[in-house]
Amino acid sequence: MAPEPVRLHQVTRWPIWSIPGRLLGPVLAVELLAVCLVLAGLLNPPRLDHATLVLLATLTVAGILHTEVVAGVERIRRYTAETHHVNLTSVWTFASALLLPPVLGAFVVVVVYTHLYVRVLRPVPPPDRRPVYREVYSTATVILSVHAAAGVLAATRPGELYGSLPGTLALLLALLTYTVVNTCLVLGVVAVASPDTRVVRILFGGDELTLELATLCLGALTAGALAASGPFVALLAVPPILALHRTILVRQLRERADTDAKTGLLNHAAWHLRGTHELTLAERERRPAALLILDLDHFKEINDTHGHLYGDQVLAATAQMLREELRDHDLVGRFGGEEFVVLLPRLSGNDGREEVRQIAERLRRRIAGGSGPVAPPDGVPAQRLPAPSPGAARSDGRPSPRAGAGITVSIGGALFPDDGHALTGLLEVADSALYAAKRAGRDAVRIGRHTFPAEPEHA
Repeated sequence: MAPEPVRLHQVTRWPIWSIPGRLLGPVLAVELLAVCLVLAGLLNPPRLDHATLVLLATLTVAGILHTEVVAGVERIRRYTAETHHVNLTSVWTFASALLLPPVLGAFVVVVVYTHLYVRVLRPVPPPDRRPVYREVYSTATVILSVHAAAGVLAATRPGELYGSLPGTLALLLALLTYTVVNTCLVLGVVAVASPDTRVVRILFGGDELTLELATLCLGALTAGALAASGPFVALLAVPPILALHRTILVRQLRERADTDAKTGLLNHAAWHLRGTHELTLAERERRPAALLILDLDHFKEINDTHGHLYGDQVLAATAQMLREELRDHDLVGRFGGEEFVVLLPRLSGNDGREEVRQIAERLRRRIAGGSGPVAPPDGVPAQRLPAPSPGAARSDGRPSPRAGAGITVSIGGALFPDDGHALTGLLEVADSALYAAKRAGRDAVRIGRHTFPAEPEHA
Protein backbone atom coordinates (compact mmCIF):
# COMPACT_ATOMS: atom_id res chain seq x y z
CA MET A 1 0.00 0.00 0.00
CA ALA A 2 1.40 3.38 -1.01
CA PRO A 3 2.02 5.84 1.84
CA GLU A 4 -0.57 8.57 2.22
CA PRO A 5 0.69 11.88 0.79
CA VAL A 6 1.39 14.71 3.18
CA ARG A 7 -1.40 17.28 2.91
CA LEU A 8 -1.09 21.03 3.36
CA HIS A 9 -3.14 21.13 6.55
CA GLN A 10 -0.78 18.54 8.06
CA VAL A 11 2.26 20.66 7.19
CA THR A 12 0.74 23.73 8.87
CA ARG A 13 0.40 21.72 12.10
CA TRP A 14 4.07 20.79 12.32
CA PRO A 15 5.55 21.77 15.73
CA ILE A 16 8.16 24.01 14.12
CA TRP A 17 5.52 26.64 13.34
CA SER A 18 4.77 26.98 17.05
CA ILE A 19 8.19 28.43 17.92
CA PRO A 20 8.46 32.25 18.24
CA GLY A 21 8.86 34.25 15.04
CA ARG A 22 12.17 35.74 16.20
CA LEU A 23 13.52 32.18 16.38
CA LEU A 24 11.86 30.67 13.30
CA GLY A 25 13.72 32.88 10.82
CA PRO A 26 17.26 32.07 12.04
CA VAL A 27 16.45 28.35 12.33
CA LEU A 28 15.13 28.13 8.76
CA ALA A 29 18.05 30.25 7.46
CA VAL A 30 20.62 27.87 8.98
CA GLU A 31 18.81 24.82 7.59
CA LEU A 32 18.47 26.42 4.14
CA LEU A 33 22.17 27.27 4.07
CA ALA A 34 23.06 23.67 4.94
CA VAL A 35 20.82 22.36 2.15
CA CYS A 36 22.35 24.80 -0.36
CA LEU A 37 25.89 23.70 0.55
CA VAL A 38 24.98 20.04 0.11
CA LEU A 39 23.29 20.72 -3.25
CA ALA A 40 26.32 22.70 -4.41
CA GLY A 41 28.53 19.73 -3.51
CA LEU A 42 26.25 17.34 -5.42
CA LEU A 43 26.36 19.55 -8.52
CA ASN A 44 30.16 19.34 -8.45
CA PRO A 45 30.70 15.81 -7.11
CA PRO A 46 34.15 14.81 -5.82
CA ARG A 47 36.20 12.04 -7.34
CA LEU A 48 35.45 8.75 -5.58
CA ASP A 49 38.49 6.52 -5.45
CA HIS A 50 38.82 3.32 -3.44
CA ALA A 51 40.51 4.98 -0.46
CA THR A 52 37.79 7.64 -0.21
CA LEU A 53 35.01 5.04 -0.35
CA VAL A 54 36.70 3.01 2.40
CA LEU A 55 36.97 6.07 4.64
CA LEU A 56 33.34 7.01 3.91
CA ALA A 57 32.11 3.53 4.78
CA THR A 58 34.32 3.30 7.88
CA LEU A 59 33.19 6.61 9.38
CA THR A 60 29.51 5.98 8.59
CA VAL A 61 29.51 2.48 10.05
CA ALA A 62 31.55 3.59 13.06
CA GLY A 63 29.05 6.36 13.80
CA ILE A 64 26.13 3.92 13.59
CA LEU A 65 27.84 1.32 15.77
CA HIS A 66 28.74 4.04 18.25
CA THR A 67 25.04 4.89 18.66
CA GLU A 68 24.07 1.22 18.95
CA VAL A 69 26.60 0.59 21.70
CA VAL A 70 25.62 3.59 23.83
CA ALA A 71 21.91 3.94 22.92
CA GLY A 72 20.63 3.26 26.43
CA VAL A 73 23.13 5.51 28.17
CA GLU A 74 22.70 8.25 25.57
CA ARG A 75 18.91 8.22 25.91
CA ILE A 76 19.20 8.82 29.65
CA ARG A 77 21.92 11.42 29.17
CA ARG A 78 19.97 13.46 26.64
CA TYR A 79 16.81 13.51 28.71
CA THR A 80 18.59 14.47 31.93
CA ALA A 81 20.66 17.26 30.36
CA GLU A 82 19.14 20.72 30.94
CA THR A 83 21.92 22.76 29.41
CA HIS A 84 23.85 22.87 26.18
CA HIS A 85 24.20 19.26 25.04
CA VAL A 86 27.55 18.06 23.70
CA ASN A 87 27.09 15.39 21.05
CA LEU A 88 29.83 12.78 21.25
CA THR A 89 29.17 11.64 17.67
CA SER A 90 31.33 14.62 16.69
CA VAL A 91 34.24 12.17 16.99
CA TRP A 92 33.10 10.82 13.61
CA THR A 93 31.69 13.98 12.05
CA PHE A 94 34.87 15.96 12.73
CA ALA A 95 36.99 13.10 11.41
CA SER A 96 34.81 13.24 8.28
CA ALA A 97 35.55 16.95 7.92
CA LEU A 98 39.29 16.18 8.03
CA LEU A 99 39.34 13.16 5.74
CA LEU A 100 36.47 13.54 3.26
CA PRO A 101 35.19 16.12 0.77
CA PRO A 102 32.54 18.32 2.42
CA VAL A 103 29.58 16.76 0.61
CA LEU A 104 30.64 13.28 1.76
CA GLY A 105 31.16 14.62 5.28
CA ALA A 106 27.59 15.94 5.14
CA PHE A 107 26.44 12.46 4.09
CA VAL A 108 28.07 10.97 7.19
CA VAL A 109 26.37 13.61 9.35
CA VAL A 110 22.91 12.95 7.90
CA VAL A 111 23.20 9.17 8.25
CA VAL A 112 24.59 9.28 11.79
CA TYR A 113 22.05 11.85 13.03
CA THR A 114 19.12 10.07 11.38
CA HIS A 115 20.13 6.81 13.01
CA LEU A 116 20.65 8.64 16.31
CA TYR A 117 17.10 10.00 16.14
CA VAL A 118 15.57 6.62 15.26
CA ARG A 119 17.44 4.66 17.95
CA VAL A 120 17.77 7.17 20.79
CA LEU A 121 15.17 9.92 20.50
CA ARG A 122 12.17 8.46 18.71
CA PRO A 123 11.62 5.56 21.17
CA VAL A 124 10.84 8.09 23.92
CA PRO A 125 7.04 8.46 24.05
CA PRO A 126 5.33 11.86 23.77
CA PRO A 127 5.20 14.35 25.38
CA ASP A 128 8.79 13.80 26.57
CA ARG A 129 10.06 13.18 23.04
CA ARG A 130 11.96 16.13 21.65
CA PRO A 131 10.49 17.61 18.44
CA VAL A 132 11.99 16.57 15.11
CA TYR A 133 12.80 20.14 14.11
CA ARG A 134 15.37 20.35 16.90
CA GLU A 135 17.24 17.38 15.51
CA VAL A 136 16.99 18.76 11.97
CA TYR A 137 18.50 22.02 13.19
CA SER A 138 21.28 20.16 15.04
CA THR A 139 22.06 18.23 11.86
CA ALA A 140 22.21 21.47 9.88
CA THR A 141 24.60 23.08 12.37
CA VAL A 142 26.96 20.11 12.18
CA ILE A 143 26.84 20.14 8.35
CA LEU A 144 27.85 23.80 8.42
CA SER A 145 30.60 23.03 10.94
CA VAL A 146 31.93 20.24 8.70
CA HIS A 147 31.99 22.56 5.70
CA ALA A 148 33.71 25.30 7.70
CA ALA A 149 36.42 22.97 9.03
CA ALA A 150 36.96 21.40 5.60
CA GLY A 151 37.17 24.89 4.10
CA VAL A 152 39.90 25.85 6.54
CA LEU A 153 41.92 22.77 5.60
CA ALA A 154 41.42 23.43 1.90
CA ALA A 155 42.51 27.06 2.30
CA THR A 156 45.71 26.18 4.17
CA ARG A 157 46.48 23.21 1.87
CA PRO A 158 49.01 21.43 4.16
CA GLY A 159 51.21 18.89 2.48
CA GLU A 160 50.57 16.24 5.15
CA LEU A 161 47.81 16.39 7.74
CA TYR A 162 50.13 15.49 10.63
CA GLY A 163 53.50 15.67 8.93
CA SER A 164 54.58 19.26 9.45
CA LEU A 165 54.08 22.33 11.58
CA PRO A 166 51.80 24.01 9.01
CA GLY A 167 49.72 20.83 8.91
CA THR A 168 49.42 20.78 12.70
CA LEU A 169 48.43 24.44 12.76
CA ALA A 170 45.86 23.82 10.03
CA LEU A 171 44.40 20.96 12.05
CA LEU A 172 44.18 23.13 15.18
CA LEU A 173 42.53 25.92 13.20
CA ALA A 174 40.01 23.48 11.71
CA LEU A 175 39.19 22.17 15.19
CA LEU A 176 38.61 25.67 16.54
CA THR A 177 36.53 26.59 13.50
CA TYR A 178 34.31 23.54 13.93
CA THR A 179 33.86 24.32 17.63
CA VAL A 180 33.09 28.01 17.14
CA VAL A 181 30.61 27.49 14.30
CA ASN A 182 28.68 24.71 16.01
CA THR A 183 28.69 26.33 19.46
CA CYS A 184 27.67 29.76 18.18
CA LEU A 185 24.79 28.35 16.13
CA VAL A 186 23.46 26.27 19.03
CA LEU A 187 23.89 28.85 21.78
CA GLY A 188 22.73 31.63 19.47
CA VAL A 189 19.35 29.94 19.17
CA VAL A 190 19.27 29.44 22.95
CA ALA A 191 19.94 33.15 23.46
CA VAL A 192 17.22 34.19 20.98
CA ALA A 193 14.67 31.72 22.37
CA SER A 194 15.32 32.66 26.02
CA PRO A 195 16.78 36.18 26.34
CA ASP A 196 17.02 35.77 30.12
CA THR A 197 19.29 32.72 29.78
CA ARG A 198 22.90 33.36 30.74
CA VAL A 199 24.72 31.88 27.75
CA VAL A 200 28.12 32.52 29.34
CA ARG A 201 27.09 30.39 32.32
CA ILE A 202 26.05 27.56 29.99
CA LEU A 203 29.31 27.75 28.06
CA PHE A 204 31.76 28.25 30.91
CA GLY A 205 29.77 27.31 34.00
CA GLY A 206 30.48 23.60 33.70
CA ASP A 207 32.58 21.28 31.58
CA GLU A 208 30.67 21.74 28.30
CA LEU A 209 33.41 23.53 26.36
CA THR A 210 36.12 21.22 27.70
CA LEU A 211 34.09 18.18 26.73
CA GLU A 212 33.47 19.60 23.26
CA LEU A 213 37.18 20.15 22.69
CA ALA A 214 38.08 16.74 24.12
CA THR A 215 35.62 15.03 21.79
CA LEU A 216 36.97 16.88 18.75
CA CYS A 217 40.56 16.07 19.75
CA LEU A 218 39.57 12.41 19.86
CA GLY A 219 38.07 12.86 16.40
CA ALA A 220 41.33 14.38 15.14
CA LEU A 221 43.36 11.48 16.57
CA THR A 222 40.93 9.01 15.03
CA ALA A 223 41.28 10.74 11.64
CA GLY A 224 45.06 10.57 11.85
CA ALA A 225 44.99 6.90 12.80
CA LEU A 226 42.57 6.06 9.99
CA ALA A 227 44.70 7.89 7.43
CA ALA A 228 47.85 6.13 8.59
CA SER A 229 46.74 2.61 9.54
CA GLY A 230 43.46 1.74 7.85
CA PRO A 231 39.82 1.31 8.89
CA PHE A 232 40.11 -1.19 11.74
CA VAL A 233 42.06 1.27 13.89
CA ALA A 234 38.74 3.08 14.45
CA LEU A 235 37.97 0.40 17.04
CA LEU A 236 40.58 2.01 19.31
CA ALA A 237 38.30 5.05 19.68
CA VAL A 238 35.46 3.00 21.18
CA PRO A 239 36.75 2.56 24.79
CA PRO A 240 37.44 6.31 25.34
CA ILE A 241 34.02 7.15 23.87
CA LEU A 242 32.28 4.74 26.24
CA ALA A 243 34.23 6.18 29.17
CA LEU A 244 33.17 9.72 28.19
CA HIS A 245 29.51 8.71 27.90
CA ARG A 246 29.41 7.06 31.31
CA THR A 247 31.40 9.83 33.01
CA ILE A 248 29.03 12.49 31.69
CA LEU A 249 25.98 10.45 32.64
CA VAL A 250 27.21 10.02 36.21
CA ARG A 251 27.86 13.77 36.46
CA GLN A 252 24.40 14.64 35.14
CA LEU A 253 22.67 12.19 37.46
CA ARG A 254 24.61 13.61 40.39
CA GLU A 255 23.54 17.12 39.42
CA ARG A 256 19.90 16.04 39.23
CA ALA A 257 20.19 14.40 42.64
CA ASP A 258 21.40 17.76 44.00
CA THR A 259 18.57 19.72 42.39
CA ASP A 260 15.10 20.52 43.71
CA ALA A 261 12.60 19.32 41.11
CA LYS A 262 10.11 22.18 41.45
CA THR A 263 12.51 25.11 41.32
CA GLY A 264 15.74 23.88 39.73
CA LEU A 265 17.68 25.21 42.73
CA LEU A 266 19.98 23.22 44.99
CA ASN A 267 18.12 21.03 47.45
CA HIS A 268 18.70 21.20 51.21
CA ALA A 269 21.48 18.58 51.38
CA ALA A 270 23.41 19.84 48.34
CA TRP A 271 23.17 23.48 49.46
CA HIS A 272 24.38 22.62 52.96
CA LEU A 273 27.36 20.67 51.61
CA ARG A 274 28.44 23.39 49.19
CA GLY A 275 27.72 26.12 51.69
CA THR A 276 29.99 24.50 54.26
CA HIS A 277 32.76 24.34 51.66
CA GLU A 278 32.29 28.03 50.75
CA LEU A 279 32.45 29.09 54.40
CA THR A 280 35.66 27.11 54.83
CA LEU A 281 37.18 29.03 51.92
CA ALA A 282 35.90 32.34 53.30
CA GLU A 283 37.47 31.62 56.68
CA ARG A 284 40.75 30.62 55.09
CA GLU A 285 40.83 33.80 52.99
CA ARG A 286 39.52 35.95 55.86
CA ARG A 287 36.72 37.52 53.87
CA PRO A 288 33.17 38.23 55.04
CA ALA A 289 30.14 36.30 53.84
CA ALA A 290 26.43 36.33 54.57
CA LEU A 291 23.42 34.05 54.69
CA LEU A 292 19.77 34.87 53.92
CA ILE A 293 16.62 32.87 54.61
CA LEU A 294 13.56 33.84 52.56
CA ASP A 295 10.05 32.70 53.40
CA LEU A 296 7.06 33.41 51.13
CA ASP A 297 4.31 35.07 53.16
CA HIS A 298 0.94 33.29 53.55
CA PHE A 299 1.98 30.56 51.15
CA LYS A 300 -0.42 28.04 52.70
CA GLU A 301 -3.28 30.39 51.86
CA ILE A 302 -2.03 30.62 48.27
CA ASN A 303 -2.12 26.83 47.99
CA ASP A 304 -5.49 26.54 49.72
CA THR A 305 -7.09 29.30 47.63
CA HIS A 306 -5.61 28.75 44.18
CA GLY A 307 -4.37 25.18 44.26
CA HIS A 308 -1.01 23.49 44.55
CA LEU A 309 -0.28 23.79 40.83
CA TYR A 310 -0.41 27.56 41.10
CA GLY A 311 1.68 27.34 44.27
CA ASP A 312 4.32 25.39 42.36
CA GLN A 313 4.33 28.13 39.71
CA VAL A 314 4.89 30.73 42.41
CA LEU A 315 7.85 28.72 43.74
CA ALA A 316 9.35 28.40 40.26
CA ALA A 317 8.87 32.11 39.55
CA THR A 318 10.49 33.05 42.86
CA ALA A 319 13.46 30.78 42.12
CA GLN A 320 13.89 32.37 38.70
CA MET A 321 13.86 35.86 40.20
CA LEU A 322 16.50 34.86 42.74
CA ARG A 323 18.71 33.48 39.98
CA GLU A 324 18.37 36.72 38.01
CA GLU A 325 19.05 39.04 40.95
CA LEU A 326 22.02 37.19 42.45
CA ARG A 327 25.52 36.58 41.16
CA ASP A 328 26.68 33.35 39.55
CA HIS A 329 28.83 32.39 42.54
CA ASP A 330 26.06 32.96 45.11
CA LEU A 331 24.55 29.70 46.36
CA VAL A 332 20.76 29.58 46.12
CA GLY A 333 18.77 26.64 47.46
CA ARG A 334 15.29 25.58 48.47
CA PHE A 335 15.00 24.33 52.02
CA GLY A 336 11.57 22.86 51.52
CA GLY A 337 8.05 24.23 51.52
CA GLU A 338 8.09 27.94 50.75
CA GLU A 339 11.53 28.59 52.25
CA PHE A 340 14.63 29.54 50.25
CA VAL A 341 18.18 30.07 51.45
CA VAL A 342 21.03 32.09 49.93
CA LEU A 343 24.73 32.12 50.77
CA LEU A 344 26.63 35.23 49.69
CA PRO A 345 30.26 34.04 49.87
CA ARG A 346 31.87 37.28 48.67
CA LEU A 347 30.78 40.64 50.03
CA SER A 348 32.29 43.64 48.30
CA GLY A 349 31.84 46.60 50.67
CA ASN A 350 33.33 47.57 54.03
CA ASP A 351 30.00 47.64 55.83
CA GLY A 352 28.91 44.05 55.34
CA ARG A 353 25.71 44.37 57.36
CA GLU A 354 24.46 47.29 55.28
CA GLU A 355 25.45 45.55 52.04
CA VAL A 356 23.50 42.44 53.03
CA ARG A 357 20.51 44.57 54.00
CA GLN A 358 20.55 46.26 50.58
CA ILE A 359 20.76 42.91 48.78
CA ALA A 360 17.90 41.50 50.85
CA GLU A 361 15.77 44.60 50.25
CA ARG A 362 16.38 44.32 46.54
CA LEU A 363 15.20 40.71 46.59
CA ARG A 364 12.17 41.61 48.68
CA ARG A 365 11.15 44.42 46.32
CA ARG A 366 11.66 42.26 43.24
CA ILE A 367 9.42 39.50 44.55
CA ALA A 368 6.78 41.90 45.86
CA GLY A 369 6.93 44.05 42.73
CA GLY A 370 5.27 41.65 40.35
CA SER A 371 5.44 38.41 38.46
CA GLY A 372 8.56 36.65 37.28
CA PRO A 373 9.28 34.26 34.43
CA VAL A 374 8.31 30.66 34.91
CA ALA A 375 10.59 28.06 33.30
CA PRO A 376 8.49 26.69 30.41
CA PRO A 377 8.42 23.11 29.14
CA ASP A 378 10.22 22.28 25.89
CA GLY A 379 8.82 24.22 22.97
CA VAL A 380 6.46 26.40 25.06
CA PRO A 381 7.06 30.18 25.18
CA ALA A 382 7.87 31.63 28.59
CA GLN A 383 4.84 32.81 30.53
CA ARG A 384 4.64 35.33 33.31
CA LEU A 385 3.01 34.80 36.65
CA PRO A 386 0.40 35.57 37.76
CA ALA A 387 -1.40 36.12 34.44
CA PRO A 388 -5.13 35.46 35.06
CA SER A 389 -7.44 38.43 34.92
CA PRO A 390 -9.54 39.35 37.96
CA GLY A 391 -12.42 36.98 38.46
CA ALA A 392 -11.36 34.56 35.72
CA ALA A 393 -12.56 31.04 36.34
CA ARG A 394 -10.26 28.04 36.63
CA SER A 395 -10.94 24.73 34.95
CA ASP A 396 -11.92 23.29 38.33
CA GLY A 397 -14.49 26.03 38.90
CA ARG A 398 -12.57 28.01 41.53
CA PRO A 399 -11.63 31.67 40.84
CA SER A 400 -8.16 32.28 39.43
CA PRO A 401 -5.64 34.34 41.42
CA ARG A 402 -5.74 38.08 40.79
CA ALA A 403 -3.05 39.65 38.65
CA GLY A 404 -0.51 41.09 41.06
CA ALA A 405 -1.97 38.96 43.81
CA GLY A 406 0.26 40.30 46.58
CA ILE A 407 2.96 37.64 46.75
CA THR A 408 5.52 38.89 49.27
CA VAL A 409 8.50 37.50 51.15
CA SER A 410 10.04 37.93 54.60
CA ILE A 411 13.83 37.74 54.83
CA GLY A 412 16.21 37.10 57.71
CA GLY A 413 19.98 37.42 57.42
CA ALA A 414 23.21 36.66 59.27
CA LEU A 415 26.84 37.72 58.74
CA PHE A 416 29.94 35.58 58.74
CA PRO A 417 31.97 35.73 60.96
CA ASP A 418 30.16 38.34 63.08
CA ASP A 419 27.09 36.19 63.76
CA GLY A 420 28.80 32.80 63.69
CA HIS A 421 31.56 30.72 62.14
CA ALA A 422 29.60 27.58 61.23
CA LEU A 423 26.74 27.19 58.79
CA THR A 424 24.43 25.81 61.48
CA GLY A 425 25.02 28.83 63.72
CA LEU A 426 24.41 31.27 60.86
CA LEU A 427 21.16 29.48 59.99
CA GLU A 428 19.99 29.85 63.60
CA VAL A 429 20.75 33.59 63.61
CA ALA A 430 19.11 34.11 60.20
CA ASP A 431 16.08 32.12 61.35
CA SER A 432 15.68 34.35 64.40
CA ALA A 433 15.89 37.38 62.11
CA LEU A 434 13.28 35.83 59.81
CA TYR A 435 10.98 35.32 62.77
CA ALA A 436 11.45 38.99 63.67
CA ALA A 437 10.52 39.99 60.11
CA LYS A 438 7.35 37.88 60.38
CA ARG A 439 6.46 39.45 63.72
CA ALA A 440 6.99 42.90 62.17
CA GLY A 441 4.11 42.29 59.79
CA ARG A 442 5.84 40.28 57.02
CA ASP A 443 7.19 41.63 53.71
CA ALA A 444 10.17 42.84 55.74
CA VAL A 445 13.93 42.34 56.19
CA ARG A 446 15.78 41.80 59.46
CA ILE A 447 19.50 41.13 59.86
CA GLY A 448 21.35 39.62 62.84
CA ARG A 449 20.33 37.81 66.01
CA HIS A 450 16.97 38.70 67.53
CA THR A 451 15.64 37.62 70.92
CA PHE A 452 12.02 37.49 71.91
CA PRO A 453 10.28 37.55 75.28
CA ALA A 454 9.24 34.15 76.57
CA GLU A 455 5.64 33.16 75.93
CA PRO A 456 3.54 33.31 79.14
CA GLU A 457 2.67 29.91 80.50
CA HIS A 458 -1.02 29.09 80.75
CA ALA A 459 -2.44 27.15 83.61
